Amino acid sequence: MISAPGIDDIRRLRTRLGTAIYETPLLRCAGLEACLNSEMAIFAKLEFLQRTGTFKARGALASVSALSDAQRKIGITAVSAGNHAIATAYAAQTVGTSAKVVMTRSANAARVAACREFGAEIILADSVHEAFAAAEKIQKEEGRYLVHPFEGPAVATGTGMVGLEIHEQCADFDAVLVAVGGGGLIGGIANAIKKLRPECEIFGVEPEGADSMRRSFAAGEPQAIESVKTIADSLGAPYALPYSFALCRQNVDQLVTVSDVEIRQAMGILFREMKFAVEPACAATTAALLGPLRERLSGRKVVLIMCGSNIDWPTFATQAMLRAAHVA
Repeated sequence: MISAPGIDDIRRLRTRLGTAIYETPLLRCAGLEACLNSEMAIFAKLEFLQRTGTFKARGALASVSALSDAQRKIGITAVSAGNHAIATAYAAQTVGTSAKVVMTRSANAARVAACREFGAEIILADSVHEAFAAAEKIQKEEGRYLVHPFEGPAVATGTGMVGLEIHEQCADFDAVLVAVGGGGLIGGIANAIKKLRPECEIFGVEPEGADSMRRSFAAGEPQAIESVKTIADSLGAPYALPYSFALCRQNVDQLVTVSDVEIRQAMGILFREMKFAVEPACAATTAALLGPLRERLSGRKVVLIMCGSNIDWPTFATQAMLRAAHVA
């Protein structure tokens, strides 16, 4: 058993971070319910309205705000396809330190620009695996603190705030769906919700081309994947790690996978029915609700975590199935 953050730990962090983090809205999704012929009550936790455009600011600030003055003088580093890089740059600016972040060359240009706007120095790598190696090299050679995108108690405490907010905003819910990359978001949310509402079921959603957590569950220990092959690059963690894996094994009831086609269809449906223009990772939970979990969750009260929306319009228009979006 690992030492998981308690609810009091999460509340203390929320107080410490104050206005640096938003309490994001929980919205009833009548448009999605209509698509499903009122088979279930659907709520969405709009983390794409969080500072920096994704939930990532929570974990990054939880980590960086706890650093010593000496460490802040040296600075921090991070590795990301974009969202964690932006969040780390924001956290560095908030606490008054410097950030050198590693991003993949395939990262969305709008995300790279947003990261630079917060004052971070950007290093580009050719692949996710090379990006992680580059960040570890910076950490070793420069002494910068590595702000991990998904691993460790600080991240779980930060993302646990999402679970705490859901519990406070919605008095009655049966299931929560969370997109899975490295497991930092679902690990923190699941830990908090299982403490506050143990009967609630937690479902993780991975892209078929980035299913490190599914493989890890099957093997009983953290596993790596050979390559990331999905439109949902924000969910492209190359491996699972011990802490987040253990939190997920302890609290997540089921993992499902969705295809890139299902994600693209969900992006289109969210735009058509909710007027949400979101990135692929954010649409993964909707894809699972409309696909593999539709029958399982029929008649229940469901919360979808909509994790982020750092996407520019040309990319969104290319990726989303806007004309073909429908529910069978």
